[in-house]
Amino acid sequence: MAGIVFGTALAIVCAAAWISFPASVKAEFTILQGLTTLLLIGLFAAAEYGVMRSRAVATETGLLVVNGYRQHRFVWAQVVAVHMPPGAPWAVLDLDDGETCSVMAIQGSDGARAKRAVRELRALLPSG
Repeated sequence: MAGIVFGTALAIVCAAAWISFPASVKAEFTILQGLTTLLLIGLFAAAEYGVMRSRAVATETGLLVVNGYRQHRFVWAQVVAVHMPPGAPWAVLDLDDGETCSVMAIQGSDGARAKRAVRELRALLPSG
């Protein structure tokens, strides 16, 4: 929800800035510059939407991790550990095949809330 509010507010500010430009300034923009601006706005919106989609959903059978536009499904037996060292941007899953998977839904900058989420995930692991 916050992403939608932020994105809408940013769009309003940009539209207000464009409207406030004098006609002489608007006339200086070429079609290519306008299209480039629209492309950049679209890329920003796609990136913002990807971050907004990030989530971790625990079920009885496993864990669904959505990071941006990628989604990973793990059964609990695949998840060996969950950790988030001090200063880390997000939590990380250690998997039974030696790989890791970032969990962008649990942001280190969330402080106590992130630590609580990591503890809750750890409690769901088979090793408990």
